[in-house]
Amino acid sequence: MSKVLVSDPIDQAGIDILSQVAQVDVKIGLPPAELARIIGDYDAIMIRSETRVTSEIIEAATNLKIIGRAGVGVDNVDVPAATRKGIVVVNSPEGNTIAAAEHALAMMLSMSRYIPEANQSMKSGQWNRKQFVGTEVYKKTLGVVGLGKIGSHVATVAKAMGMKLLAYDPFISAERAEQLGCRLVDLDTIFRESDYITLHIPKTPETANIINAETLAKMKPQARIINCARGGIIDEAALAIALRAGTIAGAAIDVFAIEPLGESDLRSLGKEIVLTPHLGASTAEAQVNVAIDVAEQIRDVLLGLPARSAVNIPGLHPDALQQLKPYLQLAETLGNMVSQLAGGRINDLQVCLYGDLAEQQTKPIITAALKGLLSPALRERVNYVNAGIEAKERGIHVSETRDASVRDYAATLKLIAKGSLGQHSVTGALLGDAEMRITSIDDFPVNVVPTQNMLFTVHKDVPGIIGIIGSLLGKFNVNIASMQVGRKIVRGDAVMVLSLDDPLPDGILAEIKQVRGISDAYTVTLTN
Repeated sequence: MSKVLVSDPIDQAGIDILSQVAQVDVKIGLPPAELARIIGDYDAIMIRSETRVTSEIIEAATNLKIIGRAGVGVDNVDVPAATRKGIVVVNSPEGNTIAAAEHALAMMLSMSRYIPEANQSMKSGQWNRKQFVGTEVYKKTLGVVGLGKIGSHVATVAKAMGMKLLAYDPFISAERAEQLGCRLVDLDTIFRESDYITLHIPKTPETANIINAETLAKMKPQARIINCARGGIIDEAALAIALRAGTIAGAAIDVFAIEPLGESDLRSLGKEIVLTPHLGASTAEAQVNVAIDVAEQIRDVLLGLPARSAVNIPGLHPDALQQLKPYLQLAETLGNMVSQLAGGRINDLQVCLYGDLAEQQTKPIITAALKGLLSPALRERVNYVNAGIEAKERGIHVSETRDASVRDYAATLKLIAKGSLGQHSVTGALLGDAEMRITSIDDFPVNVVPTQNMLFTVHKDVPGIIGIIGSLLGKFNVNIASMQVGRKIVRGDAVMVLSLDDPLPDGILAEIKQVRGISDAYTVTLTN
């Protein structure tokens, strides 16, 4: 039975789901050394923000298949190390959407009306109405940086509150922004024109300290900043200086570069700043949502099913994944075949997508092809998570070609592998009820259902060759299940594809290659 380690507090609903398929051990607050010592016993680990799954932990995780982060970010997981080892990393990108969006809005209003300071003043016995004259958000300009799920919800609510909306997101179309009531602009316009700026972006090398002394200097004196996204996207020292100098009017910060927040100039500021201890996802509803979401994904992976929110494999919506699944199987099969046909070291893989397939998302198809290509050499060490990295580390250059006008079949996939022993290609398509067919080998037309044991020959199209091969196989008690011959011209070169009931015995391939008229022969073994 699989074993799952839960190392941070999660809702019981998540544990109940995991318990359906695994032994669940809840061990909260493990020191890194202790976690490294025991992680080898587990097939999965479920965490929140406290546990750090470092490269050292991953190296010690000899059986780990999946890391589940019950939340949006995966800053506390060494994703590249997990990817190299073929470990799926999943999160819950939508489980706390409403909670995080509502917290950003609450922070904006609290900052605008000085609610935290006024509350503290009241509790100390004071009544200082004049000290807490606030600012209305109505008709003010809100700059939304990042129009994902959370940013979009903030924009929707802010629009209902009568705010004018600007937005920056390089991955969102102007049409989508317009649907949300936003004018899509560049970052410089956001900084210069916004009365409020709310951040909803991940921390990446491009977004680290995106709010800094230079960008703060561009803002209006009445500008206010809200960050309920990720720590490290604001230069906290520069922000403290700007607030103290009155360069901007206020800030509301829920996340910090180092958490828990230690000594910081932000703590010494007054009513111009609101600070909360990373509460964006801290609602009862969100904790249940993220626990269920991630636990279901861990359960599915342990059962051999795909994860719907993996951060280190090609991301697809479950509906899209289901639609594309037959093509992923086709790509993996073709990759496996062309790898065995190519033999030695492969330097280049060209992925050609024709017909309807040219309109599909290509990254998952390429990943599946690479998994198949590397499987003969790496076996179970390669999977959908690490196939791209394994190919890159081996110096395999991957390119893609699309052409929707090629319509031999509704959708066709062709793989061309170039390597130390020359070039080979395999083309395949799906017929009827997703039945897989090989439609060409090295550009020779065939119509073959791939089977577990196959023999390919390249020979002269002359009488007698097929009979000789059949007799030779019969001598070794090898039964032929089916046979297909493909040629381009009469009496020219041809290929023969034989599906066999059993693997080819040792030594027989060498004999086949000695048959007069046969220029080459290959065996291909496909595993389920």
